[in-house]
Amino acid sequence: MPRFDQQQILVTGGTSGIGEAIARGFATAGATVVATGVTTGEVQAATAQWSAAGLKTITARQLDVTDEASIAALVSEFARLDGLVQCAGIIVRGGGEFTVENFERVLDINLTGAMRVATACRPLLAERGGAIVNLASMLSFFGSGFVPAYSASKGGISQLTKSLAIAWAPQNIRVNAIAPGWIVTPLTQPLVDDVGRRQAIIDRTPLGRWGEPEDVVGAVQFLCSPAARFITGVVLPVDGGYSIV
Repeated sequence: MPRFDQQQILVTGGTSGIGEAIARGFATAGATVVATGVTTGEVQAATAQWSAAGLKTITARQLDVTDEASIAALVSEFARLDGLVQCAGIIVRGGGEFTVENFERVLDINLTGAMRVATACRPLLAERGGAIVNLASMLSFFGSGFVPAYSASKGGISQLTKSLAIAWAPQNIRVNAIAPGWIVTPLTQPLVDDVGRRQAIIDRTPLGRWGEPEDVVGAVQFLCSPAARFITGVVLPVDGGYSIV
């Protein structure tokens, strides 16, 4: 695994699930990490967890990615920024995304929120020739009849990633995305608890299992490392082969 000694990494949505695993992975690899959560409870729980694990280089901070002022305030505290990983996002199950109100809310957090944070971080990333990794999804490639807003937001993340990769390449900022498959997280817990859905997903996945958040960490670190210095605009599936079947 690459090392990130003396590097500063910001992970939005980094207090739980995939984001927490990514934040923990960067800290273990030597980076100083700021990981954000949207509620005080998330921040406190993550802080306690990392303290118990002896991880001293991660700081949990509260951040609402729909609030430009709070984003600007957080970013202004950084003297440097080498990498930005954008995991902040929500999903509304049970048909809730078919209401315009929820549709707009999901896009505001998942897609516009990513643009807000990337824009705020761009000057610092340009100074370092830094990297951005956005969290896309399998649903960046195909639709869902259950969560249209989430699917639309992740399709948008794919195109935002490619567009910013083009726009910011002259500043030596690389912009890529990962597209996780079925990963066991709080966001997917309702599907994990549904025995039929859980098994159907396993049956379709060539590697024959659900993924764990730790399965995503290596791909993110690779895309942020010098090993990927000529890679930009890529949406990399990390899904056990689910999307190729």
